[in-house]
Amino acid sequence: MALPVNIDQLLGGQVVEWARLEFKRSWNPEDAIHTICAFANDLENWGGGYLIIGVAEQGGQPVLPPLGLQPALVDTIQKDLMDLCYQLTPTYFPLVEPVEYQNKLVLIIWAPGGENRPYKAPLKLSKENRGQKEYYVRHFASTTRANPDEQRRLLDLTAKIPFDDRINQHASLDDLSLGLIREHLREIKSKLADEAATMPFEELCRQMRIASGPPEYLKPLNIGLLMFNEHPEQFFPGAAIEIIIYAGETGKSFTEKRFTGPLPQQLRQALAFLQTQVLKEEVRKLPDQAEAQRFVNYPFSALEESLANAVYHRSYELPNTIEVSVRPTRIEILSFPGALPPVTPEQLRSGARIVARDYRNRRVGDFLKELHLTEGRATGLPDIRTAMQANGSPLPSFEMDADRLSFLTTLKIHPAYNPNSEAEALRALREARLKRLLEEPPTDQ
Repeated sequence: MALPVNIDQLLGGQVVEWARLEFKRSWNPEDAIHTICAFANDLENWGGGYLIIGVAEQGGQPVLPPLGLQPALVDTIQKDLMDLCYQLTPTYFPLVEPVEYQNKLVLIIWAPGGENRPYKAPLKLSKENRGQKEYYVRHFASTTRANPDEQRRLLDLTAKIPFDDRINQHASLDDLSLGLIREHLREIKSKLADEAATMPFEELCRQMRIASGPPEYLKPLNIGLLMFNEHPEQFFPGAAIEIIIYAGETGKSFTEKRFTGPLPQQLRQALAFLQTQVLKEEVRKLPDQAEAQRFVNYPFSALEESLANAVYHRSYELPNTIEVSVRPTRIEILSFPGALPPVTPEQLRSGARIVARDYRNRRVGDFLKELHLTEGRATGLPDIRTAMQANGSPLPSFEMDADRLSFLTTLKIHPAYNPNSEAEALRALREARLKRLLEEPPTDQ
């Protein structure tokens, strides 16, 4: 059965980070079960990872074209894998798909973060040593045994499933839209899009990991409702983006627009609204220079990353919406709550490199990256700074209160941009036209 991901983009590192991909030129059951265990433990809440068999690795990246596997070996691996997964404590089963890639057969094993972590795997697969089991975790692109501190962290994760990956007891599979699911699969060019038309809906939801539970009580996960329900705000009241455009700094006069719907839809619609209603380009002729100076009041890429960052990292348990305030000299994006530890307000203010340990919504991040609506983890704030610098704009500011109740991103307007330039240009055009009309001689009747 096909996986809900674009294989070309997956193997190119375009939809998940390289640290979440492990390549093996051949089948080694012991290495494989250790890696699956580490991905299932998902210590950093990245969303698990992918083990690709039949592709050599160099420096954490694939060596292409792939070496490939014989069809008979693929069948053997899948049978071995079933037995191996029963040896995990508790048992855990990844999703598997044989794929023809660049004319070679490779096996892709998708191991999302598990619901019953932490997991242990046998240290050795020999019969005399199978009883000794250890916790395994990922360190960048490597699988290692967990040290005592990591073991404590893993135990702390027991029953701590990220909110977007939890079962929603107040919804049913009828609340998931097959049309939205198929549209998503077609957009990311997943082979599962073709199978989705004929396979049972319950099986499709399980394959996409947007539903969970026993057959008699299969329920959608929160991520499924956020992505594939027409009105997720009925389950999560804060799942919306509100844009307020102020006519002046006092806030007495303003216009307001609210965007709801599946997360990708509301993000795209809010960005399109800002692009047409707020973002402006200015062209200036400079003395003794042939080329005109071009700049925008706010670079779109910085605004896009800022808003996507808010959608990714906010809490959907809270009733607060994302608020985008457009003022004459700045755009403020406010979301709730603040960043998770170990990120501090001081780090945000100083512009220091931030290495996040935990992610509030591991699945939201995966879906947004598949749709190219956000970049990799821990790259959002540096990308915003880079975009502002490239436009000649002031550096952005990121603020979080000491109690981590909110996160505020501020983008300041380009210092040379004149908010009244467009109105002045229109007024000058009208005056020029009027002058021409007055100077034209009257026509003979």
